[in-house]
Amino acid sequence: MKILSAAIASIFLVILPSSIVLAADKAASASATEGINWRKDNDVDAAFALAKASHKPLFLYWGAVWCPPCNQVKATIFNRQDFIDKSRHFVPVYLDGDTPGAQKLAARFKVRGYPTMILLKADGSEITRLPGEVDSERYVQVLTSAMNASLSVQDTLKLALGGSKKLTAEDWSLLADYSWDDPEQKLVSAKELAPTLLRLSELSPAGLNATRLYLKAIAASATVKPGQTAAVIDKAVATDKLIKVLQDNHTARDNIDLLAGVPVDVVAFLTQAKSESRAKLAAAWNAALVKLADDTTLSKTDRLGAIGAQVALVKMDGAKPDAGMQKELKKRVAQIDQATTDAYERQSVVNAAAHALGDAGLLDDSDILLKAELKRSHSPYYFMSTLGANARQRGDKVAAVNWYEQAYNASKGPATRLQWGASYISNMVELSPADEARIEKAAHAVLSEIAATENAFYERNRASLERIGKKLNEWNKDGKHQVAVQKVRQQLDGICARLPANDTQRLTCQNVMAKS
Repeated sequence: MKILSAAIASIFLVILPSSIVLAADKAASASATEGINWRKDNDVDAAFALAKASHKPLFLYWGAVWCPPCNQVKATIFNRQDFIDKSRHFVPVYLDGDTPGAQKLAARFKVRGYPTMILLKADGSEITRLPGEVDSERYVQVLTSAMNASLSVQDTLKLALGGSKKLTAEDWSLLADYSWDDPEQKLVSAKELAPTLLRLSELSPAGLNATRLYLKAIAASATVKPGQTAAVIDKAVATDKLIKVLQDNHTARDNIDLLAGVPVDVVAFLTQAKSESRAKLAAAWNAALVKLADDTTLSKTDRLGAIGAQVALVKMDGAKPDAGMQKELKKRVAQIDQATTDAYERQSVVNAAAHALGDAGLLDDSDILLKAELKRSHSPYYFMSTLGANARQRGDKVAAVNWYEQAYNASKGPATRLQWGASYISNMVELSPADEARIEKAAHAVLSEIAATENAFYERNRASLERIGKKLNEWNKDGKHQVAVQKVRQQLDGICARLPANDTQRLTCQNVMAKS
């Protein structure tokens, strides 16, 4: 998985006074979410004990207050009555990344990206890792299949690859909808993911599951990283198959997460620049995205995702959205924005709209939308970061750094503040490397907070700290900032020294500033 004209701005002037409506909507969403008997004490062992005693699976939700997809899940899945009803049949555990001990638990359950949702047996084996991007109705269907499953997903995969005829349609559905793109999933190594998905698509009975697995195999092949293996795919055949999917309204809608998520990667992978096949595939893809953007049965965020994908397709070979496309984009964003009053959903919708507008070259309109949202968002620092990215895209380095600083200062929660602090420091190093005092001050502030945080060197925290260490080492590669970097290293060494010698965090801490 960056608008607003003066006319759209006027819409906000009408909406802003309706804070009572927004508050009511937020209360309604919160009430629905609270209708689920979430365990929020981070005592996962006790939750598993309860699951075992009650013969129920355990549903683990890993998220954060600011995260747009998490807010989308709250607005479109967790508030569904059928989901709330199903929650009576599993033990629901709500693990917020900023709560005490959460990052250590994240390491235990292999969850990093927000949101991650896993259904587990009482013995801890994974039934499935649920996707957060699919349509809410489909999500509930997948959850139902998972709750009825007798096998772990690992066993299901083993049987599928072994050619077993015992698997049901529901079993294949769980494989087709599994979160294969989650970097923390351990079912299949990243190196073999694409070939495995292709093999599953060949073994699956013909139908929607086989199609979805095939599309995921193409997407995985189109996004392989060094050391990973692309599936052996006949690109001409794949292009023809993909066009048929795009022309089938039902199948396209069923796979909107893929069609809106990786259009440029897939088109570039399957076709050559300026070729007839590329033009044909891009045209079919764009036509499908137009229909998806107009599909009011989809969530507003999904519709904006389709719009953003249209912009990406236009730009893939160096073209730019023309005035007509920009006008249509602003119109669509204004309509969706005005119709979105749910406080949770706005966190997701505004994020998608702002990025679509920014990508289309409408940075000023994106800024208007984001600045208006600062006044009502429960996590305005998220949008401050996007304002920083917009300023950076304009070439306004001073404004960009100031927005990143504001975002860090406004952020809340230990893991969140570390992540935003890492972003602030990294952007200062890139945009204002001569401002040594400011960089050193920010690094000192971040490490001071880390020193007071228990279990600070796990999962997302570790990644944020490693990002800081890498950036500071790059900043000092010519030795010009040796004194400042040495002060940071000494502060970090003091933190590491206070950790018990047998604590695995100690080695992580010591490696933060290690030069690669």
